[in-house]
Amino acid sequence: MKEAIQKTANDLFLKLGFKSVTMDDIAEEMGISKKTIYAHYGTKSKLIEASVWHLMEELNTGIANLRAKNLNPIVENFEVKVYVRRMLKNEKTSPQFQLKKYYPEIYNKVSNKKFEIAQCSIIENLERGIKTGHYRSNIPISFVSRLYFAGLLGVKDKSLFPEEDYSNNKLMDYLLEYHLRAICTPKGIKLLEELLIKNKEKNEI
Repeated sequence: MKEAIQKTANDLFLKLGFKSVTMDDIAEEMGISKKTIYAHYGTKSKLIEASVWHLMEELNTGIANLRAKNLNPIVENFEVKVYVRRMLKNEKTSPQFQLKKYYPEIYNKVSNKKFEIAQCSIIENLERGIKTGHYRSNIPISFVSRLYFAGLLGVKDKSLFPEEDYSNNKLMDYLLEYHLRAICTPKGIKLLEELLIKNKEKNEI
């Protein structure tokens, strides 16, 4: 039951937002009493924290599995973007921004771990891209990895990128292209252009 509560809560939080979803909403969605939920999670904050950690673990595992395929580093970036987008249900409510705004204590708890996980993945991708000749050999890896991570956080800020002007999907597309164009060699740019054309054609079908 505890796992079922967490899964339902995850889906609702991602769909409607951490602030909007109540324990009553979760109970109604599951067809159980609110008392049952409180037997496993004493407060909404505890349920949110458990959900966030669970989601991070799932994302980390999925990304690790993608990295294990040893894909071309540029292709890997696109695959990771698609995977994260699917896991976060296209982030219609920008859960990360809501978490920071309404539940800062939980946000701060998971932020360091999120940074650690992301840096490991980004740095490995950058180093491999340099070896394959797709990324420039003189890029400052630590700086670039931190800058990209900052960008991933920054595009979730609705005060900077209001929903009426920027969809979450487009923001991720723009950020990834911006990131890759800044670090790619001519060889990398050629592959990037091919992937962008393929993705455009796929979206138009």
